[in-house]
Amino acid sequence: MDDAVTIPSAAELRQRVEAARAQTLADLADLVRIPSVSAWPDHADQVLASAEAVADLLRGANCPDVRIVAEGGQPAVIARYPAPAGRPTICLYAHHDVQPPGNAADWTSEPFRAEVRGERMYARGSADDKGGVAAHLAALRAFDGNPPVGVTLFIEGEEEIGSPTLARTLERHADLLRADVYVIADSVNWAVGQPAFSTTLRGIADVVVEVATARAPLHSGQFGGSVPDALGALIRMLDSLTDAEGTCAVEGLHHGSAADLDYPEDRLRREAGMLEGVEFVGRGKLVDRMWAKPAVTVLAIDTVAVDQASNVLLPSARAKVSLRVAPGDDARRALEALKAHLVAHAPYGARVSFGAETAGQPGVVSFEGPVAELAAQAWTEAWGTEPVQVGIGGSIPMVADFQQAFPEATVLVSAVTDPDSAMHGTDESVDQAEIGRAALAEALLMAGLAG
Repeated sequence: MDDAVTIPSAAELRQRVEAARAQTLADLADLVRIPSVSAWPDHADQVLASAEAVADLLRGANCPDVRIVAEGGQPAVIARYPAPAGRPTICLYAHHDVQPPGNAADWTSEPFRAEVRGERMYARGSADDKGGVAAHLAALRAFDGNPPVGVTLFIEGEEEIGSPTLARTLERHADLLRADVYVIADSVNWAVGQPAFSTTLRGIADVVVEVATARAPLHSGQFGGSVPDALGALIRMLDSLTDAEGTCAVEGLHHGSAADLDYPEDRLRREAGMLEGVEFVGRGKLVDRMWAKPAVTVLAIDTVAVDQASNVLLPSARAKVSLRVAPGDDARRALEALKAHLVAHAPYGARVSFGAETAGQPGVVSFEGPVAELAAQAWTEAWGTEPVQVGIGGSIPMVADFQQAFPEATVLVSAVTDPDSAMHGTDESVDQAEIGRAALAEALLMAGLAG
């Protein structure tokens, strides 16, 4: 590392990012071919292959210190460019694991093969979050592998399963990961061409609940009308989670207010693909409902398939319930409130038990101070318009983990994605120009921190 490294101008950085565009997109296409689904135990080798591919790309970007680490969980990549004397260090975060694709037949093209249609690249992980990895790489290439500040890349491998070993990784590798600034490229922009920094994030509390009413299946004709069936009891419990308007009915949860932004109903209908005649749920401003209030969802129910059903009362049934926790609340406390609600609303004296559970904290991310000012300038230069501050309804629990582990640092939550990216859904995609803009913004921020 040359301590006297020259800092390119904004125009030079823009030219370099554009010159590397084809390589950046080719790298992203290569990464999405690897089905690094961290939720599938039989894909552990693919998650490792993905980590190795990221590590190879970083070595190709002249990174002098690249290592793959795993602290009892899925492999992450930590790569470091040492800081020139007297200059700060920035840590660029993304994750290389992805969600399962769902039913591949529902996709327009193969989930794990990049296909470009118009301005967008379609594939699982193209947006969430291998697009973030590609943006980080492009930003580094703008400096020919010799950035003017210290740069650490932390590319996690288990974000999509709740980052279960992240806290341990941050603790055991604190010396490698300590930085002055963290850029977490895993959120969503306000729109294509309109960047955003996320300043509030909902947390998450998930639990599997099981209801039992009998020791074995019972003939529905012989016992129906007197003995309760477990599936019916479970349905009543799940229905109690929301009121008639669809607002979360779990007591004791925090309800907040979001940023002063207008989210037009017609825009949300279009982005969500709502069917004609379907009404919104909840009360209050849409941004409050999506970003600052709790929301509960039934993710799955285990029961008999329709084509295998017989005339019996089921003795047991289970479901997975997910609670999005409002900023300002505590995810573990919210999880206990959810479980207490389910127990209290079990009908007919049905027995309730709980299985696997997870809790990830919500976050409030201040966008103030000199680093935030530099970031606002860099993102404005890259996009040609000022970034807006938004909340997001999804959960990024690692934000709170970073804030706790490195309380003196500035955390910035940015994105390469947009509301049409369909993260976690069918036909996930990323606007290719947004990757270049994000890369340029990060490069400009590094130059600003050096200056």
